[in-house]
Amino acid sequence: MHRIYSLSAHLRQRYLGRVQKIPLDAGFSCPNRDGTISTSGCLFCNPAGSGSGMKDRGLDIPAQWRFWRDIHRKKHRLERFTAYLQSFSNTYGPIDKLARTLDQLAGLPGLTALSIGTRPDCLDPDKLDLLAARRDALGLTDITLEMGLQSASDTTLKHINRGHDARAFADAACAAHQRGITVVAHVIAGLPTPDGREDQSDLGSTIDFINDLPVRGIKFHNLYVARRTPLAQLHAQGGYTPLTLDEYLDHLSHALMRLSPTTVVHRLNGNPSSGELVAPDWAANMRALHNTVRNHLDARDIWQGKLNTAPTGPPAWFSPEYKGDTP
Repeated sequence: MHRIYSLSAHLRQRYLGRVQKIPLDAGFSCPNRDGTISTSGCLFCNPAGSGSGMKDRGLDIPAQWRFWRDIHRKKHRLERFTAYLQSFSNTYGPIDKLARTLDQLAGLPGLTALSIGTRPDCLDPDKLDLLAARRDALGLTDITLEMGLQSASDTTLKHINRGHDARAFADAACAAHQRGITVVAHVIAGLPTPDGREDQSDLGSTIDFINDLPVRGIKFHNLYVARRTPLAQLHAQGGYTPLTLDEYLDHLSHALMRLSPTTVVHRLNGNPSSGELVAPDWAANMRALHNTVRNHLDARDIWQGKLNTAPTGPPAWFSPEYKGDTP
């Protein structure tokens, strides 16, 4: 039984087959690291970012594309791909830099869609207009903004040194939607707060916030402690304890039951890079954790949207084989 509206199901319905993401490093920075907002970054963020680091190894975007495309074509015989501008905040800086980056995507073989990792405070009307125009010029079916919200609590956002409030996310999501640009929200369970740690109700409030916005996708992350981060220092001093696996399963289950059943779930858990993880140990194996989450949902008869739609079971479109209209 399919208990969430997964990205794989959505892609099969929209494209009638698999579309593989290719991570690209375009050499962008972040205002929360270069001194514009701060130099320390978010409390949990690895200074190296979450991307491949290929830009630092001298590979431009076309070279990175060829590298990953060749791998996926040989291994899976795939021909359609999403370019994923992943590292740091890929709409940060002058609009000319964004335009030059988009220019490098032109003519990439198999390019079908574009996904851009960024922050809500790194978007303005001119950049959104540029993205909307380039969608058509590049022949893309979709442009998606993967925006970090993390929490809808301004108190939490300030405590983790996020550098923006929840209103900034809402404004950016609405402005993107007006231009036909898809928004995917990133949220984190178990964030530290001034008096402890966000609980299940805090994550639920974040889901309610997202449900009221034109957000079409979500990525869930369990907060893990990464090396060389302020959170690692806090953890070492006894000031932060990560969620246990059972706690995360409870947080995630409750959030999924509150989440709109038409929101595409892109991710159910975080994925530490090799050598990055400090704690908790259970976060180390992404595939095993993903299976644990799915088994947990099955065992407790939980499905996405169960609390706010009360159907007799998971909606039909959760299945990749669904042939009706995509929600």
